[in-house]
Parts: sequence; structure tokens; C-alpha cells
Amino acid sequence: MNQPIKSLKEAPLTETAEGTKRKSRWRLAWILLLVLAVVAGVALWRQRTQAPQPARSGGSAPPMSIVPETVGKGDIGVNLNALGTVTSLATVTIRTQISGYLMKIDFKEGQDVRKGDLLAEIDPRPYEAALAQANGNLTRDEALLKGAQVDLTRYRGLAAQNAVPRQTLDTQVALVAQYQGTVEADRAAVKAAQVNLQYCRIVSPLDGRVGLRQVDQGNYVTPGDTNGLVVITQLQPISVLFTLPEDNLQAISKRIQAGATLPATAYDRSGANKIADGVLQTFDSQIDPTTGTIKLRAQFPNDTRALYPNQFVNVRLLVDTHSGVTVMPTAGIQRGVPGTFVYLVNPDSTVSVRKVVLGVTDGERVEVRSGLAPGDRIVVDGADKLRDGAKIALRAEAGNNSNPASDKSGSKKQPSESGQKQ
Repeated sequence: MNQPIKSLKEAPLTETAEGTKRKSRWRLAWILLLVLAVVAGVALWRQRTQAPQPARSGGSAPPMSIVPETVGKGDIGVNLNALGTVTSLATVTIRTQISGYLMKIDFKEGQDVRKGDLLAEIDPRPYEAALAQANGNLTRDEALLKGAQVDLTRYRGLAAQNAVPRQTLDTQVALVAQYQGTVEADRAAVKAAQVNLQYCRIVSPLDGRVGLRQVDQGNYVTPGDTNGLVVITQLQPISVLFTLPEDNLQAISKRIQAGATLPATAYDRSGANKIADGVLQTFDSQIDPTTGTIKLRAQFPNDTRALYPNQFVNVRLLVDTHSGVTVMPTAGIQRGVPGTFVYLVNPDSTVSVRKVVLGVTDGERVEVRSGLAPGDRIVVDGADKLRDGAKIALRAEAGNNSNPASDKSGSKKQPSESGQKQ
């Protein structure tokens, strides 16, 4: 009976010790949380007090280094860019018109030939014999015709005197007509033999460049040969086929109907190096319904042989030119909450945000419809950390080296970019 009573007396003491330990742990946790909050508050306060003041508030932040450029006035082209493929205006596979042994090849692979130049010769002896035979038949039948015509003249005189029957005269008339038909057939045979003899000399039908020959000297060639003798490709002039969206067709069609010549410029695969200048010739008669595009053809003189058939090029077509407009470099365009804007350089070495409305873009220049005037200076480099009213330090002005937005350089640079004729 004494043992249970002792257990009851010790139990409350154990529970009181555990409660004290728990309260100590909670108190320590709260102290740690309070210390962390105080540290965070101090760090935030230091960060705010040490942050640079905005330039507009007149703080002591150092001025930003920027590169300005002067807005100019000039001409800017409305260009359309497309992907194109160089296509020859004429590609001819030279084939023989007659059968025979190839006696001689009169061209070298890769040679430039003119229209009418001799390319190959076929053994002419069988065709010379055929021509001689046709001439012999013609001579024989012409003699027969003359004899029949003499007899016809005699019979007509006798028939007028009733010395011969009428039937004899009619028979002679039919015989003369028969010989006349035979002579006409012989003359046609002679012409056919002459043509075949001419076909023994194969000549170039156009000016162009000879490719690799498909047959060797001494082979027997026929008109049914699939590969022919050689392929001649016209390189001067040459054309480029390219496609544009159907939405651009109306603008192009109006310019062509007005008699305008639309310059086209071919660039290499990277689009950085100009290859050749040409003009737009025409466009297709229908729109491709699967892609919504229309095919156009531009022609290039190709004097330097820079364009070759099946070559991939980038085409820039100058549709129109906006003359005397305000232009600026595209490097100065900024986009953000105000929309499209630029940083305008003020006389007091500060900048201000100026909203602009842009027009046509041509390479590194863009048309400004409103917001700027010629002579204004804008920031083209160093605008990453600028704010409205920020103080600036000017570096060398970009226009000192090359100012694409200025009137003078703009008028000179435009033809090189768009191929416009002055």
C-alpha cells in the first residue's frame, strides 16, 4: 500500500519539470525570430539608404556615358525582302536531228559560245549521197515534164484543126499535170536532203556557256538520245525567281502599271554582301493558294558572272521611296511602358523620354513620322540604364564617323542598300 502512494507524489514533480523545459524552448525560439527580424530590418534600411538617388531628384549620381546621333532628313526606300533562286532565261540541251557517227567535237567544256558557233560535226557522206540522188530525180522528171509540155503544145494545134481526137489532147494535159506534181515532189526531196546535210553541222542556237559534254567523238548518235550532246546555259542576262506575300501584290502592280522601274538587289546567303543589281521584270498570273504567295521574276545583266543557275540568293525589291522625310538610326529606338520612344539629348546635358511614331524601316535607318525633327540628337549607345532627366556625359558622336540618318549620307547610302537609281 505504501508503494502506490509514493508514485502519486512523484508524478506531479516530473510533469512540472517538462513544462519548464518546453517554455524555455519556446522562449528561445521567439528570441531567435526577433533577432532575425531585427537583422533583416537593419539590412533593408542600409540597402535603402545606400541606394543611388534617381537622376531626376538631383542626386549626386555620376553622369551616364552615352553616344548621341543627330536626326536627319533624307530619302528612305520601301523595300521588300524575299528568298530567291537564280534561273537561266534559256537552257538548251543540244541534240542531233539526224543519225550518224560523230566525226568531230568543236567545243571545249566550259567554253562561252555565240549563236551560230559550230559545236559538232556528223559524218555527212550518207546525206550528200541522198542529196545527189534527189537532184538526179529532179533533173529526170524536169526533162519528162518539158517533153510532155512540147507534146501538149503540138496536140493543141492539131486539135484546133480536128487532126487528133479530143481524148488524146485531154490525156496529154493530164500527163503534163502529173509530171508537174512529180517535179514538185522532187524539189521537196532535194530541200529535205539539203536540210539533213545541214544538220550534219550542229551549231549553237543561243549565246551561253557550254557545260560538260555527254558524248565522245566517234559515237553513233541518234535523235532519240536522252542526254543529248551537251547543255548550253544562258548566263547573260540571267533572272532570279522569288516569292512575296499576296498582300504586297497591289502595291507592286500599281507601280508597274504607272511605268515605274522597280530596282531589285541580290545578296548572298548571309544577306550582308551585295552580289548584283537588276530590275523587276514581271510577276506570275496567279497566286499560289497553298502558300498565299505570288512568284516574281527579276532580271540581272550579270556582267561579272556572279550569279549562276540554281544559286540561292536574298532579294531586296525597292517598291517605293519616301523623299524628304525625317530619318533616324534604328539603334536609338527604345520600347517600354511609354511605348516606342527615344532618349532625347537636352542642351543641359540631360536626357528626356520622347515618344515617337515610326514608319518604314530600311536597314539601319527608320522613318520618323512624328515625335522628332531634323537636328534633334538622340542616344544610340548607352541607353540601358538611362531614365527621364538623367545626367549624361557625351562620348564621340556616331555621326562623326558615319551618320546614316543625315541628309548627305542618307542620299548616298540609299542606292547601295536598295539599288535605287539616282
